[in-house]
Formats: sequence, C-alpha cells, structure tokens
Amino acid sequence: MRSRLAARSARLVLAAVAVTALAATTTACDADDAADAGSSTAPSAVASADSGGSDSSSSDSPSTGGSGTGGSGSGGSTTGGSGSSGSTDKAGDSGGGKKGGYGQSCGTNDLDFKVTSESQAGGYYLVTAKAKSGITCYLDINTPSVSFGSGADGVASPVGQGGEDPIKLTGSAVAYTGISPKTTNSNAGKEFEHVIIATTDDDPNPAELKLPDTANVDKPIVTNWATNRAEAIPVIV
Repeated sequence: MRSRLAARSARLVLAAVAVTALAATTTACDADDAADAGSSTAPSAVASADSGGSDSSSSDSPSTGGSGTGGSGSGGSTTGGSGSSGSTDKAGDSGGGKKGGYGQSCGTNDLDFKVTSESQAGGYYLVTAKAKSGITCYLDINTPSVSFGSGADGVASPVGQGGEDPIKLTGSAVAYTGISPKTTNSNAGKEFEHVIIATTDDDPNPAELKLPDTANVDKPIVTNWATNRAEAIPVIV
C-alpha cells in the first residue's frame, strides 16, 4: 500500500515538474515571440520615423528655398545700396560741374561779351569779356578762337600782340581782344553780321556775337587777351 502511494507521489511530482517545464518552455516561447514581434514592429516604427524625417526634410526644403529667396532679396537690397552710391557719385559730379569754384579755366559760357566798333588802325572790333555773376575763372589760353562763319577763310589769325597769361576774371575785372575783319587792300571779301568767339579751339559752347555793323571780311586777325585795351588794337607787324 505504501509503495503504491509512494509511486503515485513520485508520478505527481514528475507531472508537476513536467508541467513546470512546459510552462517555462511556453513562457520562453512567448517571450521570444514577443521579442520577435517587438523586433518586427521596431523596423516599422523606425521606418515610420524615417518617413516622418523625410517628410519633415521635404517640408523644410521649400522653407530653405524661401530663405534662399530671402537671401536673394537681401542681395537686391545691397545692389540698391550700390545704386544709391551711384546716385551719390552722380550728385558729386553735378556739384563739381557748377561754375562757382576758384582756379578753373574760363569756358566761353562762363563769360559775358560786349562788342564795340573802334576806328583806330583802319577800324576793328573790340571785344570785352567779363565773368558771369558768381564765377571766378582764368583765361589761361592767351589767344581766343575767332571766326566769321564756318569756312576756313573766315578764321582769324592770331597776331601775337598784347596778352597776359593767365588773366583772372571775377567781379568787375575784364579782358580785351581786338579783331580786324579785313587786312587786305583788295575789294574781295564776304560780309558778315556776326562773329564767333571761343576761349579755346575745342570749346563746345562758342558764342556768336552780333556785330554793331556789317563787316567786310578778308583775312581777319585777332590779338591776344589783354587787361589793357590799348594792347588789343590789332596791327600786322
């Protein structure tokens, strides 16, 4: 009887051990399955995260492009600043072009002229030049450029008499030059009612002066600028 009970107890113990082992095995399998399930889920989560990162990067791209555009706009502002500098340069040039400075050469348009008819030396025209109001300049080219009409035969030849270099014109100061329209004894010549005068040969703004009478022109001559009108009587020497 006791041996049967002992054998039964032993079987129960073995059954319990088997159940325990089976349970352990099942638990282990479940844990592995869970781990496997977790690991299979993880890549999906990672993929989802990557996908989200990709989407975020993609959505950031337009924003970055916007930044680039903003940078371009900023570049436009800088260029605008350069344009402003350009504008400032042009204003400086304009200021430099005003005829109110000192030490500049006299341009023809800096001067006011008056022409009178004189009787000495067979008759000549005396031209008086004076600086316009507010201008101080210098006649640093001694002989004016003078012509009657546009033809070469109407150009007055310098006789080289008189002259000072340079002559300062400002306020009431004046300079004189004398023009003899005819130096020949023939009846040849052309008639003119105006004379063209400039401070230099290449002055872009020559002055056309109305003569007090009609001039008969043939081989004209002109004196240098002078501050003494007696030195502006043209004489062939």
